[in-house]
Parts: sequence; structure tokens; C-alpha cells
Amino acid sequence: MLTRRQLRIKVMQTIFYFQRQQNDDLRDREKFLNQSMTQTYVLFLYMSQLLVKIHELAVERQKNVAKKLLASEEERTAPAFFAENIVLNKLRESQALVDALEQRKLDPWELDSKYVSNLYEKIIASPAYVMYTSVPESSYKKDLKFVIDIYQDIIAPSDEILDYLEDKNITWVDDYPLVNTAMLMFLRRIKASKDVKLPELVKETDDIKFTMELFRKTVLNQDELLERLEKRTPNWDKERIAPIDKVLIIMAQSEFLYFPSIPVKVSLNEYLEIAKDYSTPKSSTFINGILDSLLKDFEKNDQINKIGRGLM
Repeated sequence: MLTRRQLRIKVMQTIFYFQRQQNDDLRDREKFLNQSMTQTYVLFLYMSQLLVKIHELAVERQKNVAKKLLASEEERTAPAFFAENIVLNKLRESQALVDALEQRKLDPWELDSKYVSNLYEKIIASPAYVMYTSVPESSYKKDLKFVIDIYQDIIAPSDEILDYLEDKNITWVDDYPLVNTAMLMFLRRIKASKDVKLPELVKETDDIKFTMELFRKTVLNQDELLERLEKRTPNWDKERIAPIDKVLIIMAQSEFLYFPSIPVKVSLNEYLEIAKDYSTPKSSTFINGILDSLLKDFEKNDQINKIGRGLM
């Protein structure tokens, strides 16, 4: 679920946060970074369970309609589509999701059912629901399209949900777009004939090792890495350099110098892209200029040692 770029962002956020806190305890920083990664997965579980709770409400509403003696055919049919949705039923029956929640002692939305109810009401009043219930034939493709549509158009853009999640965990604001993208990929992989499998936090176990090593190398060599930056900007007031830019420049240096298996171009491109999303409009140009200058010196002094062909 978390890519290398997203893991770099986690490291950047941790270094930036503790610089502002002026906390030099490495164990505290590492604990914060680990929690930041695991909490991203917790957010994924929250959003998965949100769909389950919405579906449970749909099932409950269908049962209530079925008890009505004078309910019209339309009143009976529309809730049935929602309640019998193949994708939502597979998710609701997922033992993997149940186990993941139990393992972390999580019971999302149980005490906050108003958010579930509000989303349910928005869904049944939406054009997506009208289109979904107007087609009499039932199919996996139709059910999946409905779930994707309501997630993209109603659930993910909900300011009420985002405010709620921000109150739960401040770091989830940054994780929210990532998790929503992961949710859509996850939903598309649900099959009617197979058990639901949850995605892993990272694709490769080495990715966690990379994250912690990048963090430690950057923090433990921070003075030296910052000194190189200051030598490249002697006429700049320190306040003029965006704090995030400083963090990205020292992290990039770490990858150039201490990660022999990562190509220089990959590292350079990754930090320029992160700067576009997290810093000022001019940051990527500034960072590119500084790193280009540093790379020339590193190469001149034979400080870059990459393993493998084409890694420069």
C-alpha cells in the first residue's frame, strides 16, 4: 500500500516535526515514524469498516421495508439491491478484515453511527443510487461500479468524514488521499468467487528497512548534510529557505551517499516530486539547483558509489 515515495514522505514529516519540537531523542523519533506508518494502515481499516457499517444499515433498512404490509414494489426492490450488493457482502463477510480489526482492538464507527447514517442518506439520495436501482438485472460488474461511484463521489469527498478523522489522528489528513486511492484499488480486486484479502502495508519487507535506514542516516549525519547546504547558499538568509526544502535536500544527500542500490536519478526525481506537493511553488527548482551542485562535487570527489549498471 505504501510506496517508496510515500515512505520518503513519512521520513520527511518525522524529521520536520521533531526539528520543530527540538527533540533529539532518536528513540522518540523512531517510535513516531513507526506509528505514522502503522496508523496509515489503521486508517485503511477505518475506511473499509465504514463501507461495512453502511452496508449493515442498508440490510437493516431492507428488513424494515420487508415488514411493511403496504410497501410498494419499488420500495421493496431498491433497498434490496443495496443490501444484496455482491462487493459489499464480500467485504462484510471478510474474515481478514474482522481479524485485522480484532488484532488491533479496533471497533470503528460503532460509537459514531451518525456519520454512517449521514452517508447512507446521501447515498440513497444520489444519482448513482437512482441509476443503480433502475437497472433490474443484478451482476458483479454493476455492483462494483455502484460501490466505486459512491466511494469516489460521496464517501471520499465528505468534509464531515475528513473532519472526524482529523480529530482522531492529525496525521490522517495527509494519509487520506493515499488511503482513498488504496481503497479503490482494493475494492476493484474483490471477486465474487474468492475470499477478500487485505493489502499489505508495504509491498516488500525491505521497504520498512529502507525507511528506517533513511531516517537514521539522515538524522545521524544531519549536521554534515546541513553544512553542505549552507555552503551552497552563503548569501541566503536561513529564514528564506523553506524548512521542508532543507529536509528534502539532506534526505536526498543521504540517498546519494549511503544507499548504493538506489540510482541517483531515482532519488533526484523522487525528491523533486515530493517538493511539488509539499513545499513552495519554486521549491523544486531551488532543490534541483542545490542537488545538481552537490552531485557534481560528490562525483568529483568520488563520493558516490552505486552498485550495479546504470545506477548513476
